[in-house]
Amino acid sequence: MRTRPRARARTALLGVAALAASLLSAQPATARPAATKPTGAVYLDARQPVERRVDDLLRRMTLEEKIGQMTQAERAAVAEDPALVAEWKLGSVLSGGGSVPTPNTPEAWVQMVNEFQEQALSTRLGIPMIYGIDAVHGHGNVYGATVFPHNIGLGATRNPKLLEKIGKATADEVLATGIPWNFAPCICVARDERWGRTYESFSEDPALVASLETVIDGMQGRRLGDGVLATVKHYAGDGDTRYDQAVADANVGKPWWEQRYPIDQGVTVTSRGRFNSVDLAPYVVALTRHDVASVMPSFSSVDWTEDGVGNPTKMHANRDLITGTLKGRLGFDGFVISDWEGIHQIVDPADPANTALTAYKVRLGVNSGIDMFMEPNTAKQFEDLLLAEVTAGRVSKARIDDAVRRVLRVKFQLGLFEKPYASADRVGDVGSAKHRAIARQAVAESQVLLKNTDGVLPLRGNAKVYVAGRNADDIGNQAGGWTISWQGDSGDNIPGTTILDGIREVAPRATVTYSADASAPTAGSDIGVVVVGETPYAEGYGDVGGPECGWCTVPQQEEKSLRLQPGDRAVVDKVCSAIDKCVVLVVSGRPQVLTDQLGQIDALVASWLPGSEGAGVADVLFGKRPFTGRLSMTWPRDEAQVPINVGDADYRPLYPYGWGLRTDAPRSTLDKARDAAQKAVLAGRARSDWAKLIAGADHALATGDEARAYQLLRRVPR
Repeated sequence: MRTRPRARARTALLGVAALAASLLSAQPATARPAATKPTGAVYLDARQPVERRVDDLLRRMTLEEKIGQMTQAERAAVAEDPALVAEWKLGSVLSGGGSVPTPNTPEAWVQMVNEFQEQALSTRLGIPMIYGIDAVHGHGNVYGATVFPHNIGLGATRNPKLLEKIGKATADEVLATGIPWNFAPCICVARDERWGRTYESFSEDPALVASLETVIDGMQGRRLGDGVLATVKHYAGDGDTRYDQAVADANVGKPWWEQRYPIDQGVTVTSRGRFNSVDLAPYVVALTRHDVASVMPSFSSVDWTEDGVGNPTKMHANRDLITGTLKGRLGFDGFVISDWEGIHQIVDPADPANTALTAYKVRLGVNSGIDMFMEPNTAKQFEDLLLAEVTAGRVSKARIDDAVRRVLRVKFQLGLFEKPYASADRVGDVGSAKHRAIARQAVAESQVLLKNTDGVLPLRGNAKVYVAGRNADDIGNQAGGWTISWQGDSGDNIPGTTILDGIREVAPRATVTYSADASAPTAGSDIGVVVVGETPYAEGYGDVGGPECGWCTVPQQEEKSLRLQPGDRAVVDKVCSAIDKCVVLVVSGRPQVLTDQLGQIDALVASWLPGSEGAGVADVLFGKRPFTGRLSMTWPRDEAQVPINVGDADYRPLYPYGWGLRTDAPRSTLDKARDAAQKAVLAGRARSDWAKLIAGADHALATGDEARAYQLLRRVPR
């Protein structure tokens, strides 16, 4: 790993802080007097069965203590006065995106978590709190952590074993900073590329999403307590919401702060049957095969077509799907954690314009089946409102007991009562060489070779390479959102290797000329490598037609689009017209429409958002590893086709789901059939419905039906 110049200076400063922090004990330096716990209490006896311990503890708790266990506050709300953790009897604390201790070092994280834990243990019954964080592609909030490719790229690997390794590596780094709970993975099924969270989805195909949930096994280990508590999100249908063109049209000309999201947090309009097969299916697998113990509802709503469109229900208020389906029909015995201020979005009929907390919203959220509430800045208000609702009989004590039982059960299973404090002994796991090697492998396997005229790729090790494009040497752009900050940042925000760094590392004999805007002379170059695509974004601000992130870095404030930005298009035109052989890499969180420029591009690669290990891209460019990735999302021919997904009746994309050229020899009969099918397409010898056949074959393979996949592929050549 090459630490970039500005990152080196920051690393030096952090190194001093890390050295100082390492001298501190894992226990808080100024310990609050420990509470006198009940003598001989069953709940304190690790030899007792979990359910008996839960029964004993629940019997001893006051209503206020129970409500505290249902409440989660953001670290910033209690950091200046950690005693609030004890005063409010909090069951949990979290870090939102970009909410970090100072300095942002693994040691500082351990110390911070332990300070909060000290306060929780000082309460009457000494119930440990549980700290949670969004480590959605590695431990992205922590400076120096390994940043893996985002899920859309991992979907292209089709490698469940690799996903399990990534889950384990992520868990190791999260645990090394003292955190036992990860708000990941997202098992959403992204059905519209205009959604700003598309990159958080493994695929548009629920079968492929389900096959990659092995990441949960890596995170949690063989049983709870071996790793971190995983959370599947966002239950359910967040990737299937309907694009609201009227909202997008109304946004035009407004300042960014007045614009609305046209698809994120919207409405999934669907039948119950389709919802079960597309949106719910991955959750069934997560519960039945992977024993996930935490589920997070979606901000979105569901509107059943069976009873007429126009009466959607917010998922945070959906008792039918949370209590009836998740906890009832599917038998989920873990706990449900709300999303960030999720119940605030419930409309209170008595005060429809009120976007803050009200008693109605609290009551509806609890009675719908949510067990813990992410109330980052309104934890105490939530507790007071819920206490009043229970006292008035509008929320039953039985519902409170059910919620707290679920939370306590998981805390006992995690071993928090026996080992509540974190140790700084494992901080070296954060950003370790072993984990970066796994990430580099994932980057290489996620690269999808869409076009490769005359075998331009792989490149020769001694080639004269002209590298251009704004994403060639921008590690922030290639890492994407949820990296150090919520929306991510363009520029030098994490240590690692950019794609340009990787080219220079992997091909030391190559002559490399770099010019971001292609203003440097191109004469004498054998090959042009143009790296274009998107700048970072996260939920809402990544929606096409939605608000731009006004507080983000300047490059991120561009209007989001399914087409390459004008500057990117200009660089592609300039390099590909000046150099005989031209390779274009698209670094993005979703497919980009570039059909009109395809004729001048010799090789086209979907690089997705590779994260901190850009050398993995160079590995496949120069043949150190073969191209093996296949599209996890359909690549549209034009914007008018969107949404377009495998299984559509009218399916004629530029590249279908499952498309991906290989640069190694096929290893199986199925690989040979796929290669033959794709060669027939490129040679103009394929049936008119070839795209549907190739996509259908990959869907069949994801469901485990290799025979059908083979049959469909064999039908492609005419």
